[in-house]
Amino acid sequence: MSATIQSIEAVLVDIPTIRPHKLSMTTMGVQSMVIVRMKDSNGLEGLGEATTIGGLAYGAESPESVKLTIDTYFGPQLIGQSAENINTLRVMLNRSTRGNNLARSAIETALLDLQGKRLNRSVADLLGGAVHRHIPVLWTLASGDTAKDIEEARGLIETRRHCDFKLKIGSRRLMDDVRHVAAIKEAVGESASVRVDVNQAWDEATAAKGMAELQAAGIDLVEQPTPMKDYAALVRLSNKFHLPILADEAVADAKDMYALAAAGFSGAVAMKIAKAGGPMRALEQASVAQAAGIGLYGGTLLEGTIGSVASLHAWSTLETLHWGTEMFGPLLMKDDIVVKPLSFHDHGVDLPEGPGLGIELDEDKLTYYRRQA
Repeated sequence: MSATIQSIEAVLVDIPTIRPHKLSMTTMGVQSMVIVRMKDSNGLEGLGEATTIGGLAYGAESPESVKLTIDTYFGPQLIGQSAENINTLRVMLNRSTRGNNLARSAIETALLDLQGKRLNRSVADLLGGAVHRHIPVLWTLASGDTAKDIEEARGLIETRRHCDFKLKIGSRRLMDDVRHVAAIKEAVGESASVRVDVNQAWDEATAAKGMAELQAAGIDLVEQPTPMKDYAALVRLSNKFHLPILADEAVADAKDMYALAAAGFSGAVAMKIAKAGGPMRALEQASVAQAAGIGLYGGTLLEGTIGSVASLHAWSTLETLHWGTEMFGPLLMKDDIVVKPLSFHDHGVDLPEGPGLGIELDEDKLTYYRRQA
């Protein structure tokens, strides 16, 4: 008799960050996560995570809304269903509800973790098998202070933890941002790749000037310089400069990827399991990008270890990650809620071993950081 889903719990968790994390729309000091615990009739538990950057300052879903969606809509539909056919459950949720991709991603991750534990196979195995066991990871320099960012970058290069860096810009005057970025690039030289993330803060005219300045400064990549659905601007800018553009907020899933590619975009895409609605849907997006000749990058919403590991299992199945990944979310937090943290070294991170996601919750830490009602 097949295992059935017996319970689904969505837990709000708040963990302080190691430093203020400055973006164009907000500054984070705490990361809030929704941890999903899904148990089946055999006593196995699958884990999932949904996390946002700065709550509603970034996107349409907040940690609180994700928990509400799971508790009120997804949970009642899933409980009592067979846990073994993930595609059937995905179709059922797609027919009954719209949007809420962060909540969907947490549920899909928990189902994959549960399936992997039941079959004694890793999530990467369920997705076709890992091509890579060690995956490159960059670090975001987001203090906003040039001297601090340079010191931080040099320290990480020296210890071989990271050699690629992304800078969050867009909240200051254009040339102030350009001088900040150019100084950091000059300080690290050719020993490191430096990219920038504008988080949609520029209009097209500002982006054209900014990209010209950044191109001259030796910057390698510009992420989402213009508003998310202004595809025409992204296409024009990608055709105007040899400095590549990374589409992030513009592309959530495979349909978005197809639309942007069909419009003539020629850059790269930041895949995120949370945006797409889960690891399986993120890989659908990757297939469209590959067919269109668009580069791949493993993006993050600054998830903790559970969400980061779910992403890593998906990214490990891809032959080429042209721009690496940014799965550094756990390193940004002062503490963790898993028994064995991820191993970051040699400019990347190891894919965990074991069935499912290959991670185990630290119950004491979960209790400590769990949000009180």
